[in-house]
Amino acid sequence: MKLATWNINSLTVRLPQVLDWLAANPVDVLALQELKMSDDKFPHAALMEAGYQSVCFGQKTYNGVALLSKTPATDIVRNIPGFSDDMARVISANFDPGIRVVGAYFPNGQEPGSDKFDYKLAWIKGLRDWLRTELVAHPHLVLMGDFNITFDDADVWDPEGMRDQIHCTDEERYELNALVALGLHDAHRLFAQPAKSYSWWDYRDFGFRRNHGLRIDHILVSGALKPRVAACWIDKAPRKNERPSDHAPVVVELN
Repeated sequence: MKLATWNINSLTVRLPQVLDWLAANPVDVLALQELKMSDDKFPHAALMEAGYQSVCFGQKTYNGVALLSKTPATDIVRNIPGFSDDMARVISANFDPGIRVVGAYFPNGQEPGSDKFDYKLAWIKGLRDWLRTELVAHPHLVLMGDFNITFDDADVWDPEGMRDQIHCTDEERYELNALVALGLHDAHRLFAQPAKSYSWWDYRDFGFRRNHGLRIDHILVSGALKPRVAACWIDKAPRKNERPSDHAPVVVELN
C-alpha cells in the first residue's frame, strides 16, 4: 500500500499534473493541500475517470484539502473536532485495510510574534488534543501533509540564515515534537536519506535549481504502523514541471 501527500498550490492550475503523476505513480491514497477552490469546483469526475474517488474540504482562494483514493473513504471528518476554525485545513477518513488517514495543511504562521503565528501554535495544540483520542480509536493512523515546520537543521538549506525564522523556530519545533510524542514516527527518517532532502523550494532566486529548500511536508505513522513501513521518499520530479507547485510529493510504502 502506498500513501502520498502533495501541496499542489492550486488544483485549478495543476490538475493535469496531478493526473499525470497518479498515472505514473498509482498510489492508494493521495492527500492534497492548498486546493484553493470551493467544493463545488472540485474535479471529482476527472479524478474518477483516472480511477480515483475523492473527498474534499474546499475553500475559495485559500487553503483546501482533499483525499484521493482507489477505494472508498469512510468515517470522513472535516477539520479538527473541538477546535473552532473557519479555515479548511484537515480532512480525515478510513481506508481499507483499516488505515486512518489524516490529511492536514498546517498554518504558515507568517512570522514569529504575529497573530498568525499564535494561531499556528494554537491550531497545532488543537490538532494534538484531538489526535490523542484518534490514536486510541484508530491505532493504524497516518498523519500527512504540509506541516510548514522543519524538524531540525537537517531540514533546512541554510540553518544559520533561517534560525528563528518561520518554519524553523523553537516554538514550532516544540509543537511538532509534541505531536510525535503522541506515538507517531517520521516515516522519512526511518531510512537513510540523501543529504539535503527537501520537499519545498521557493519560486524565487532559482531555489529549486540551487536546492535551497526546506523539508516541511511530512508523513507521520503510528507505532502500530511503524513496523510496516517499507520505504519513504520525496519525488522531486514534479518540481521540474512547467508551472510547478513549489512543493514535491512525499510517498510512503507500507507492507
